[in-house]
Amino acid sequence: MNAQKRLEIFTRLRAENPEPRTELYWTTPFELLIAVLLSAQATDVGVNKATAKLYPVANTPESILALGVEGLKEYIKTIGLYNTKAENVIKTCRMLIELHDSEIPQTREALEALPGVGRKTANVVLNTAFGQPTMAVDTHIFRVSNRTRIAPGKNVLEVEHKLMRHVPKEFLVDAHHWLILHGRYTCVARKPRCGSCVIEDLCEYKDKVDL
Repeated sequence: MNAQKRLEIFTRLRAENPEPRTELYWTTPFELLIAVLLSAQATDVGVNKATAKLYPVANTPESILALGVEGLKEYIKTIGLYNTKAENVIKTCRMLIELHDSEIPQTREALEALPGVGRKTANVVLNTAFGQPTMAVDTHIFRVSNRTRIAPGKNVLEVEHKLMRHVPKEFLVDAHHWLILHGRYTCVARKPRCGSCVIEDLCEYKDKVDL
């Protein structure tokens, strides 16, 4: 795919959704970090239901740590892998208090040192909370990047590096939101809704479906 096509693709995605946002509920960087930690192999809707009950009670490292692992589980037990996630969240809260004065670090290295935080989670926090031009490649972005040929790659890291290299700079901060939402609602896994896609004529997918 050439640079002109990519420019037009992101121009159209921006025109359709000028201020894209994550669908996770959050009001502080800490709330975002916890929501993203909880969202692994879970839906944003499911996470939001749990945090809607948790955050009014505990939404700081100190208050969640005070709940303890068992107390936290009561709020997140509807989310997949909640046992492991509860332990990681508690450990993360303790590290934030002890090492970072309860603030969320703004470097990938410091974020990835927190229990349960991988590269994708770190990228989401850096981008969404702090406006850094990062690319958190999830299953949606991986599929869209390969299917459209915007940034084809064999694994998420390859796709991430290609997106960082090929997405025009003016779109980098918001690009990961546009691609996630496009994959979630239009370029869906089983049968893409090509007929209602704003970039259908630019996409290089060979098996387009007129839906």
